[in-house]
Amino acid sequence: MAAPFHLVLLPRTPWRTLYSSSTHQQQQHQHKQEPHVKPSPIGSPSRVQKLIASQSDPLLAKEIFDLASLQPNFKHSYSSFHILILKLGWARQFSLMQDLLMRLKSEQYSINPSLFSDIIEIYGEANLPDQALKTFHSMLQFHSKPLPKHLNRLLQLLVSHRNYIRPAFDLFKSAHRYGVSPDTKSYNILMSAFCFNGDLSIAYTLFNQMFKRDVAPDVESYRILMQGLCRKSQVNRAVDLLEDMLNKGYVPDALSYTTLLNSLCRKKKLKEAYKLLCRMKVKGCNPDIVHYNTVILGFCREGRGLDACKVLEDMPSNGCSPNLMSYGTLVSGLCDQGLYDEAKNYVEEMLSKGFSLHFSVFHALINGFCNVGKLEEACEVLREMLRHGEAPHTETWVAIIPRICEVDKLVRMENIFDEALKLEITPNTRLVEAGIGLEERGLELIGSDCRKNRDLLTIPEVSIDHLHLYLSLRSANCICMQRPSNI
Repeated sequence: MAAPFHLVLLPRTPWRTLYSSSTHQQQQHQHKQEPHVKPSPIGSPSRVQKLIASQSDPLLAKEIFDLASLQPNFKHSYSSFHILILKLGWARQFSLMQDLLMRLKSEQYSINPSLFSDIIEIYGEANLPDQALKTFHSMLQFHSKPLPKHLNRLLQLLVSHRNYIRPAFDLFKSAHRYGVSPDTKSYNILMSAFCFNGDLSIAYTLFNQMFKRDVAPDVESYRILMQGLCRKSQVNRAVDLLEDMLNKGYVPDALSYTTLLNSLCRKKKLKEAYKLLCRMKVKGCNPDIVHYNTVILGFCREGRGLDACKVLEDMPSNGCSPNLMSYGTLVSGLCDQGLYDEAKNYVEEMLSKGFSLHFSVFHALINGFCNVGKLEEACEVLREMLRHGEAPHTETWVAIIPRICEVDKLVRMENIFDEALKLEITPNTRLVEAGIGLEERGLELIGSDCRKNRDLLTIPEVSIDHLHLYLSLRSANCICMQRPSNI
């Protein structure tokens, strides 16, 4: 007979307890299998990068970089390399910079092409064009394809050294070997270099190549050639180039017109210059103060002051107001032609607009009136000059005093001196020279005049003392003019 079967019930264990115990055993097993990795005492790659970037001393930054490299399982970020390379480069630590660059290559970092732009810039600032050229050539070794901006920056660096224009041209011609094609800026850099160097034919060849290679020239391309032609006194060809530019739909910039206007004026082609000035607005470029002043100066140089007046009168209607140079050039040109009345009108117009004339302009006008015997006008200009706080130069006094003395009009001179004595003197006033010259010259002239005509001494209200201007230096910052006590 079979033995009876007895069911034994074991104590019930909660499933959470079993799960917890199993998990705990698994974690203990994992801890036994995986050794504990202590964090680097210097910090994470991100922290090291910040430490390097914050250091102003590049050698100290390099020490931090090297210390981090010694830590087990530590790998620098690319940004740390980039930042440190630039710090060392700008500090002229080129050997250390190159070592880091080689390490980037050996550890197969993916390199941002901008790093090479920065290195080329660094070598350029250090005046090391050969090293910059070597950097460009090495880009493919770092699996970094050169871009047009790398080529252009290097071309700019090379052509800035006169002896490296030909190497720059060789690099330009071989750029396709490095997987980069010259763009419009590349052509402009070389064209400008050859024009400045006097090799206009090569510049023209490059310009024509642009069309053959589907590289569109820009406004700067045309302007560079215009400037080159004008330097060679080939202004007619430069004007033809402008016409070609306009026919192709380009709008010349202000500098292009300035170049042509200046060259036309120097070649005495004033009619053509004025026509070009008038065409500018129609062609989409409003003439500015530089353009107008260039043509005004051109007319005045050739003794055509009245034509210059017409140019100045045209300015407001074209939205451009004459400035101090416009008026000064015109007044001087009119005086050179003996057109003193017209010059005086423009001086009055200037003063009414608040312009402060240079004393040389006043001197030219006063001296001109004196030379043609218009003493009243000369005195009027002098009074106006004093009224606006302008101090006459010694030569101005020397020009006007003899004329006054010769016509026996010392009273008028006394009135002018009264105006001079009322003038507020500032530290920049030239009356120190004027007063000394006036005193010496006045005594000389009046003494000579009195020897010729002793009757002048009998005039009670006019004496030699009236001509004395005493200057006293009260301090280093204040110059005072005092009248004699017996005046």
